[in-house]
Amino acid sequence: MLVISTILVVFLATFLAASIAVLIASIILQRRSGESPENWAAMFGETSASPLLKSEELSTVSLLSTLLAKFDFVKVMKAQLEEADLRWPVGRLTLMMLLGGSLTGALLGNASFLPSWVALAGGCAGGFLPYAYVLHKRKARLARFEEQLPDALDFLSRALRAGHPFAACLEMLADESQPPLSAEIRKTCDERQLGMSWEQALDNLATRVPLIDIGFFAAAVQLQSRTGGKLGEVLGRLAETMRERFALRGEVRAIAAHGRMTGIVLTLIPVVVVSVMAIVNPGYLEILLGSPTGRNLLFASIGCLILAHFVIRRIVNIKT
Repeated sequence: MLVISTILVVFLATFLAASIAVLIASIILQRRSGESPENWAAMFGETSASPLLKSEELSTVSLLSTLLAKFDFVKVMKAQLEEADLRWPVGRLTLMMLLGGSLTGALLGNASFLPSWVALAGGCAGGFLPYAYVLHKRKARLARFEEQLPDALDFLSRALRAGHPFAACLEMLADESQPPLSAEIRKTCDERQLGMSWEQALDNLATRVPLIDIGFFAAAVQLQSRTGGKLGEVLGRLAETMRERFALRGEVRAIAAHGRMTGIVLTLIPVVVVSVMAIVNPGYLEILLGSPTGRNLLFASIGCLILAHFVIRRIVNIKT
């Protein structure tokens, strides 16, 4: 019961301190920017904005939204949330990171056998977990989009050769394909129907989906609209090039599989050795667990082992 109470007190104190820091920082930033205090009502949610317009707020908490708008990294986080197809405001993500870091740090800090720097490192890792989830969802969605793109280009190529206009081809592609491709193509079609030029609509598509293949597709369509030519043949060749690159990527991954397996084995060897030693001679490791220096060395070794595993994965991750 005492442990739970300590954790709750630490968490509430951390959250209260963070809230006060946000308030003070917001006041300082507003004074430096020369904004009038008359906007305080809007900061606390008293606004007359039309609910029919798309909300671009960074958080439903107006004070937090105003503070986050002062930082450049917020734009990157917002773009990554959109690319991951997560309907989270940036404020929610930052609060989740704060919550995860505070709770993890409080739990690890309450363990007496852990060094203080382990609690700090664990708190940073816990705060990074929500952002890592966003990056994972983004990577999976872009990979799925990349898999769908060659078939989509073949579809457009056949439709254009059959005599359909480009706008009708995109409409059919949006209706017959699967997400996430269908959702992005539908947005492009809607932007064109609302009066935006094809050039701007395709540029927006390339911005929402940061893949080099989408850039090639947008450039091919824009070049054809300016100079003319057989767009169907261009898209067909582009789809064939994408498939050849996917085949090459598969070959590279097969060759690099040996390196990935080596990294896994090198990571598991220390764990297996320590486990066997703990079973055969339990007293052999007491010097590490019984002294502060030994515990520092032990957890530092664990951290280096984890870091080395990701370094090896990074080395063998060959870009194609």
